[in-house]
Amino acid sequence: MRFDVITIFPDFFRGPFEFGVIRRGREKGLIDTRVHDLRDYTTDRHRTVDDRPFGGGEGMVFKPEPIFKAVEAIRESNAAEVVVLSAAGRRFDQAEALRLSKPPQVILICGRYEGIDERVIEHLATAELSIGDFVLSGGEIGAALIVDAAARYVPGVVGKEESVLRDSFSDPAALERTVEYPHYTRPEDFRGWKAPPVLISGDHEAVRQWREEAARRKTAKNRPDLTKARDS
Repeated sequence: MRFDVITIFPDFFRGPFEFGVIRRGREKGLIDTRVHDLRDYTTDRHRTVDDRPFGGGEGMVFKPEPIFKAVEAIRESNAAEVVVLSAAGRRFDQAEALRLSKPPQVILICGRYEGIDERVIEHLATAELSIGDFVLSGGEIGAALIVDAAARYVPGVVGKEESVLRDSFSDPAALERTVEYPHYTRPEDFRGWKAPPVLISGDHEAVRQWREEAARRKTAKNRPDLTKARDS
């Protein structure tokens, strides 16, 4: 599986793509990550990628031509997903991570400034995604996040694939969505705070039941929106 990122700050990805799951996936030959400088697809001597918005307003907008040229140069087939990172996009979630782990190629376009010419979104992109209800200075952080989340679903990338199935939100189709249960490790007693005795009991069924209930409690505390969505 191949991830291509189009950005005006290619050096940003020297960090995120050189560690953890993404690096292991690359070393195993299971995923390929390529970063492209949008300015390489301009034609003027100033390598201009943006211009003022029609109708006036603050800021600058990415021009459509360099983005179309970049995608058309790197897209290997019509099966490729072309994703625009935008605060106006639909919310990225675990179901979307699973979906983006399936195509042979995912192209991620990192927005900047006031945004991207809408013709890119209407006529080139297959999806417009946001990583949350907040504004960042650009799409680079979101692109790294999406690659990491999707790469975990590529078979063989995570050492113990069953651990992916136990992650928070691991089953996007589940009727009951919960965050992951709490974890404890040695020492059993730390500063007077003891690990739950059931986890040390050796009773696997009791442990399973405790974890299910603990996950529900933690979800109700930290993500009550998931509980409301389930009950609606």
